Amino acid sequence: MRTRQVLLGVIWLILAAPAAGGEAEKEYFAIFLDGKKVGHVEQAVRTADDKVTTTQKQVMTVSRMEIPLTIRVEQTCVETTDGKPLSFKSVQDLGVMTQTVEGSVDKQGKLRLKVDSAGNVTEQTMDWPEGALLEHGFHLLLVKKGLKEGTKYTVRQFETTLMSPVEVSVDVGSTANVDLLGRVVPLTEIKSEMKGPTGAVPMTVYVDRKCQEQKIVTNLMGMKAEIVACSKQFALSPNDVADFLNRFFVTSPVPLEDPGKAKAITYTLTPTADAKLSIPATDSQSVRQAEGKFIVTVRPAAAPKGARFPYKGDDKTALEALKPTRFLQSDDKKVVELARRAVGDATDAAVAVRRIEAFVHDYIQQKDFSIGYASAAEVAVSRQGDCSEHAVLAAAMCRAVGIPAQVVVGMVYVEQLGEKADVFAPHAWVQARVGPKWVGLDATGLHFGPGHIALLAGNGDLDEFFGIITTLGCFKITGVQVER
Repeated sequence: MRTRQVLLGVIWLILAAPAAGGEAEKEYFAIFLDGKKVGHVEQAVRTADDKVTTTQKQVMTVSRMEIPLTIRVEQTCVETTDGKPLSFKSVQDLGVMTQTVEGSVDKQGKLRLKVDSAGNVTEQTMDWPEGALLEHGFHLLLVKKGLKEGTKYTVRQFETTLMSPVEVSVDVGSTANVDLLGRVVPLTEIKSEMKGPTGAVPMTVYVDRKCQEQKIVTNLMGMKAEIVACSKQFALSPNDVADFLNRFFVTSPVPLEDPGKAKAITYTLTPTADAKLSIPATDSQSVRQAEGKFIVTVRPAAAPKGARFPYKGDDKTALEALKPTRFLQSDDKKVVELARRAVGDATDAAVAVRRIEAFVHDYIQQKDFSIGYASAAEVAVSRQGDCSEHAVLAAAMCRAVGIPAQVVVGMVYVEQLGEKADVFAPHAWVQARVGPKWVGLDATGLHFGPGHIALLAGNGDLDEFFGIITTLGCFKITGVQVER
């Protein structure tokens, strides 16, 4: 199902049409968040020389603290007429530089991947995931299974933006009239769920009798997201002005006086509606549940002195946190150079990570919300970004000198942010392995402390954000206890 790709772009990143001969047939969709039009999708399907080429272009603009941010993603998939994958290309512009992913599948079933991020090119070869389908293959399966109510099955769809397959469940429901921006048509409802490595996104999809998607509805981080078929004129019409960052602020029940000097802070997180929260435990954060609420205590782990680096242990999580990844290019020449410059003559891991933290804070000169999501290699060149750019660069620099590090996404307490006072705002920082402990680093200058609540920790890859879709924006903080 082709417009599912759009949902991935909405996270900080879906239409099946029958293959047609001759010129490509274009279709248009509007993207809505909480009823406001924020973008559009243009897609085309063309059949020629026994190949089906599906092209999709999406453009979405939102504001963050009154700074507009436009995200552009263009994807092309080439398959045989019977749905076998041949190649794909995905170009993503998330606000500062362009990242391109190209893949081709040979006759032996080997997938050759090439990723170009800020001029940093990586290539790898792997087996094509068994049973994974691209766009046309998914559509053919949907047509084959039919739209009889009660039909259920699961599909592996290869997501080119993630460079990996995701499990998609299909549960066919009844047919009823559905409003498509004033045009009422009979559509079949399909309950679906897209499962990533850290969570799942439930959605409702409405298709016509040819199995063409006409409308998709889901809840993302407390917001109602919709993708609706429409005319070209409406799709390309001006978007609404929508600043959604404010939606994710959580008001503190009481002002917190200098939380960084507290020994620990215990928070009571109360889910909104039927939200299913996922709150991780870390060396700095313990979590327990009581009466449907989450009791989270943040007590920052101290970095032990005398720990050496590079890391020589056998902990699987730590070893994984040493590897270069798509967004943490710790093998990039510029990133390695910066890491060595930051660490200098340090031999103590605790000293090294603090030097990296301070270096990144000073190195990123333009601190604003104008970038969607950049990789470490991109930030090393641009020296620009917000908390996520500070985090990816700091984590990659730690890995570059042999210190395991992860990007952490969560909330941080701020006394004042714009017109908001005493709120918890979305934030990103780093946790680095120093000796036996994972310790927090915040290169933005806020300094990691009890005011930081972690919601996710990993490699900073797009697929990991599945883990916060049903958590961020889906709870209130109803209790705070400060330990001095």
